[in-house]
Amino acid sequence: MLDVGAPHGIYWEQSGNPKGTPVVFLHGGPGAGTAPAYRRFFDPARYRIVLFDQRGAGRSTPQADITNNTTAHLVADIELLRRHLSIERWIVFGGSWGSTLALTYGQACPERCVGFILRGIFLFSAKEIQWFIGRPGHGMGRFFPEAHRAFMAAIPKAEHGDLLSAYYQRLTDPNPDIHKPAAAAWCAYENACSRLIPPAGKGAQGDGDQYYSGALAMARIEAHYMVHHGFLKPDQLLNGLGVLAKHPAVIVQGRYDMVCPIAAADRLARAWPGAQYRVVADAGHSSMEPGIRAALVKATEDFKLYV
Repeated sequence: MLDVGAPHGIYWEQSGNPKGTPVVFLHGGPGAGTAPAYRRFFDPARYRIVLFDQRGAGRSTPQADITNNTTAHLVADIELLRRHLSIERWIVFGGSWGSTLALTYGQACPERCVGFILRGIFLFSAKEIQWFIGRPGHGMGRFFPEAHRAFMAAIPKAEHGDLLSAYYQRLTDPNPDIHKPAAAAWCAYENACSRLIPPAGKGAQGDGDQYYSGALAMARIEAHYMVHHGFLKPDQLLNGLGVLAKHPAVIVQGRYDMVCPIAAADRLARAWPGAQYRVVADAGHSSMEPGIRAALVKATEDFKLYV
């Protein structure tokens, strides 16, 4: 655990080769946390693999806390962790929200970054937020109408005009009877839309205290960042790409990613001429889909040429 300032402590871990090339993994959500499987994107004989749970997520404490939880705080946490581990420069690997955070960190600290491996690009534009929340016949709901109906059904019809605010009000309510069903509905909706082909025999949501606590962190923190537009200025990430022009980068994007549609990755690739843009033809959003998983492993193998 690393103390990053009250009330937060962040969980971090290292694996692989202690003398290998450092790489930091930035998880999605925000609020999703890390999992042991994420180590497997990297050759442990070659890489010094650093995973950590962002503020309020995973094993970081206090869980699901949005106090002092902004993009600027997370960028500062990454730098504090880098210094704590005495790492001079590292590869930055991030998917979904992790791609947003990777670009923000890279533009704040370009001299600390060897390069970038990014997946499922999210630039935190108003259009991307609107796409996610949607309304009947629009956004993700156009492709997953049954999931979106369930998402809307958790909110009284009178509040359907602003679903994000309605969810945020409930997710930040201290009463579990109010925030627990809202978190379950939010995560069930996102999970239902995250894969091109859902895993056989698995439901969209789990049960039990562990699932509930993880779902609350994911939903509450995600809504918190959406309400505040990622704590970023409009087009901030595209406008700031100049400082990364000479950094190697690989962008991996599922053609049928419904959570983070390919339009954002296309915008980023066109604005970043030096980046390699790899579209996976038969994949959606999840990093665990076979095509995405293989493309990310290939990217980490290819990066051995730069380090």
